[in-house]
Amino acid sequence: MRIVIVTDQYPPMVGGVPTVTRQLATDLANRDHQVWVVAPSYGSRDIYRIEQKVRVYRFSSFEWPTYGDLRIAFLPFLPIRKLLKKADPDVIHIHSPIVLGNVAQILAGGLRKPVISTNHYMPSNMGHALSTDPVFGKSFNNVTYSYLVHFCNRCEYVTAPTNTALNLLYEHGLRAPACAISNGIDLSEFCPGPRDEALRQRLQLPADRPLILSVNRLSQEKRIEVIIEAISKMREPAHLAIASSGPAEAELRAKVDVLQLHDRVSFLGFISDIDMVPLYRLADVFGIASEADLQSLTTMNAMACGLPGVAANAYALPELVHHEENGFLFTPGNSEEMAGYLDRLVRDADLRAKMGARSLEVIAEHDRVKVLEEWETLYRRLSNEFIEARERRQRLRLARKNPNYKRPATHLPRIVRTRPLKGKTS
Repeated sequence: MRIVIVTDQYPPMVGGVPTVTRQLATDLANRDHQVWVVAPSYGSRDIYRIEQKVRVYRFSSFEWPTYGDLRIAFLPFLPIRKLLKKADPDVIHIHSPIVLGNVAQILAGGLRKPVISTNHYMPSNMGHALSTDPVFGKSFNNVTYSYLVHFCNRCEYVTAPTNTALNLLYEHGLRAPACAISNGIDLSEFCPGPRDEALRQRLQLPADRPLILSVNRLSQEKRIEVIIEAISKMREPAHLAIASSGPAEAELRAKVDVLQLHDRVSFLGFISDIDMVPLYRLADVFGIASEADLQSLTTMNAMACGLPGVAANAYALPELVHHEENGFLFTPGNSEEMAGYLDRLVRDADLRAKMGARSLEVIAEHDRVKVLEEWETLYRRLSNEFIEARERRQRLRLARKNPNYKRPATHLPRIVRTRPLKGKTS
């Protein structure tokens, strides 16, 4: 198939959406599909190159002033129109409803191309301070969801990575056909394995106490400060390793200074892909306090490496971390409660092993091979619908011009889209 993926977030930007879009593009290309990616460049020039069999078109952009690293393209209507006409895609898959997503959606209608939109966003992703403001927060959240749902309702099909994420759209007026499709995880890469003691030494992590790992972009909505506060309240000896970077790093380092946790907390910064799986294997427990995840890739990675998790009971995290099965859920923002659950896991190796084994069972449903097959089925279904609709229009035009026109004996079967049942899944 010929597939165009449109996203305002793509590597080298760090985060969940860039990771998901690149993985999907490269996986589809490796399955012999022709794939184009439309994304912002990191400067004033348009750039085209082939990256891992994917044709990546980057358009000139500037940095979003209120969200570090996010790039906003300069409305490249003509170049994207030329690209879409040249690529002649079977389907256009939009992953961000900001600038490039809007441009692609507008152009797709004129070119009669089917559009799928995957929603990865919620209000706190677009402005944490505004979404949590006691005065303006409710209005900001309503406006944000109104925009997201309005965008989605103009698409032929909508997906979200979890049922929680999909239900949020339904609650705010989604009418387009939709279903939940996991972001997926490569279980051949992320899996249990031996500990890399050389990596431990290189990262200067202690070997004499259990290691708690946090892997999340260091931004306000990820609530890393809650984990740091929990470490200060723990009774058991443990060490926290914070991997990644982001705009809140200076503030978080200052908090560690105030709490005098230098010997219990390490900031690892950006971790390369080659070291990421070994880092998960060094850990004993995974912690996440985020209140803005519609599906947490880092939690999925940790589970696939056999780790129990301690997670905030917020949004889609309970679809991954099942309380007292493969980890514990704590009240969002409650560092004392989180500390208590971390203490239970740190002191009990058997409990960690039992819950880690359950994590492997839960995450098996998110195998990337299975997820890719779901995408391919949806792409073909939508493409066939458009082919059938085009043929029906052609038959109607012929019938109007020629009253004696006879309908062909064979035609494509009509594909009926059904609205999925709502509800949580494991």
